[in-house]
Amino acid sequence: MVDPELILCLLPSIIALFLLSVLVRRRHRTRLNLPPGLSGWPFLGETIAYLRPYCATTVGRFMEQHVARFGKIYRSNLFGEPTIVSADEGLNRFILQNEGRLFECSYPRSIGGILGKWSMLVLVGDMHRDMRTISLNFLNHGRLRTHLLKEVEKNTLLVLNSWRDRSTFSAQDEAKKFTFNLMAKHIMSLDPGKPETEQLKQEYVTFMKGVVSPPLNFPGTAYWKALRSRSTILRFIERKMEERIQRKKDSGEKGEEDDLLGWVLECSNLSTEQILDLILSLLFAGHETSSVAIALAIFFLEGCPIAIEQLREEHLDIARAKRESGETLLSWEDYKKMEFTQCVINETLRLGNVVRFLHRKALKNVRYKGYDIPCGWKVLPVISAVHLDPLVFEQPQHFNPWRWQNDGRLSSSGAGPSTSNYFMPFGGGPRLCAGSELAKLEMAVFIHHLVLNFSWELAEKDEAFAFPFVDFPKGLPIRVFSRHHQATAVEPPIIINT
Repeated sequence: MVDPELILCLLPSIIALFLLSVLVRRRHRTRLNLPPGLSGWPFLGETIAYLRPYCATTVGRFMEQHVARFGKIYRSNLFGEPTIVSADEGLNRFILQNEGRLFECSYPRSIGGILGKWSMLVLVGDMHRDMRTISLNFLNHGRLRTHLLKEVEKNTLLVLNSWRDRSTFSAQDEAKKFTFNLMAKHIMSLDPGKPETEQLKQEYVTFMKGVVSPPLNFPGTAYWKALRSRSTILRFIERKMEERIQRKKDSGEKGEEDDLLGWVLECSNLSTEQILDLILSLLFAGHETSSVAIALAIFFLEGCPIAIEQLREEHLDIARAKRESGETLLSWEDYKKMEFTQCVINETLRLGNVVRFLHRKALKNVRYKGYDIPCGWKVLPVISAVHLDPLVFEQPQHFNPWRWQNDGRLSSSGAGPSTSNYFMPFGGGPRLCAGSELAKLEMAVFIHHLVLNFSWELAEKDEAFAFPFVDFPKGLPIRVFSRHHQATAVEPPIIINT
C-alpha cells in the first residue's frame, strides 16, 4: 500500500514538475514561429478528418477549411506525428528540390510493412538512388522506343478487341486489366490470360486493398489479408527467379534480359530480398497509378465531346498516314505527333491528381516565408492543392486541355507566368517517378485506339473520389459504341489490327 501522507508530500513537487515542463515547451514554441493550425485529438490528431473521402476534382472540405482559416501553410497532427501541411506552390517545389538535403521521404511504417523495407517508395539516400537507377536503366528512352511501345500497343489492342458494340462494363476494371497485363509482361514475361497470370492478378487485387486500408493487422481485416497475399506474391516471384537461375546453370548461357527480372538478375548485385521488394513495388506503382489515370481520361473526355473530336482528328491524321505508307503499328514518330493528346494527358493528371500528397520529413530546422519547420517534423506537400488553385490555374475545376497549348499559362491570352514549374503529377526532384514517360506513353496509345474505334457514354452516374487514393466507387460503368457501325462511306473506320 502506498502511504497517503507520502503522496500528499510529493504532490506539490509533481505539480511543480508538470508546470515546469509545460512552461519549457511553451518557451521553446515561442522561439519557433510555427505556422498556425490545430493539433486535434491525442495521437490521432486530425488524421481521420484529413483522410475522409471527397470528390477527386476538389481538395476536400478539410483542406478548404484549413487553408481558409490558416493559410496555405499550416500545422496539424497527422499519422501520429506533428505535421506541416503545404498547399503553397513555392514550398512544395522547395521541398521536392531539396530532397536528401533538407527533407527526406518518410512514409508511415505500415506502408513499409506491406510494400517491404526495400521498396523504392520508402527507401532514402544511396539505396533509393541505386534502385531508381536500375529502374531508369530498364525504362530508358531507347527501350521505350524499340520495345515498350510495341508491348503497350499490343496490350491495348488485346483489351479493346474484347469490347463489343453497345456492351456495358467497368472502364476502371478494363484499365486495370490493360496495365496489369502490360506490367506483368514487362517485369516477368507473364502472358495475359494464362492461369498463373490470372492467379497473380487475384492475389494482387487483395494486396492492393490492404495497401490503402487502415493498418489493422488481425484476422479478417484488409491489411491482414494483404500481408498474406504479399507472401504469396513474393513466393511466386522467388520461384520465377529460381527457375531462371537454374536454366542458366543448366544451359551455361547468359540469362534472359527481355524483362526487368531477367535484367536485374544479370546486371545488378541486389540480394534476393531486395529484388523481391523491387519487383513487388514496381508492379504496384506501374499498374495502379496508370490504370487510374486512364480511367480518369475516359471519365473527363466523356464530358467534353469537343476534346474527343479534336483528338479524333489528330489520330485520324496519324492513321491515314500509316495506311498510305502500308504500316500498321504505331512508331515513335507517330507518338511524337500526338500533341493535343499530350494536352489531354496533362489536364487529366492535373484535374484528377492520381498522387494527391507526398510524405516527407524535415532533416534540419528550415525557415520558409517566416515560418519555422522543426527538424524531425513530418511535412506533407499537397500536390493536388496547387493543381486546383485558381491563383495558379485559371478555372481549375474545369477540364480544359487547351490550357496546355499555351504551356499551362494562367491567362488564355498568354500573359502571366508559366505554371509548368508547379505542375508535378509525378513528384519532382531526385524522386521524380521513374516510370513517368512509360505512363504517358500508355495513356497516349490507349487514347489513340479508343477514339478511333469507339465512342462511349456513362452507363451509370459515377465520379472519382479520393480515399485518399483515387477510385471510382462504381468502377466507372460505361457503354461503348463501335465506330465500325457508325462509319460513313466518306470516312471509313480505322480497323484494329491484332
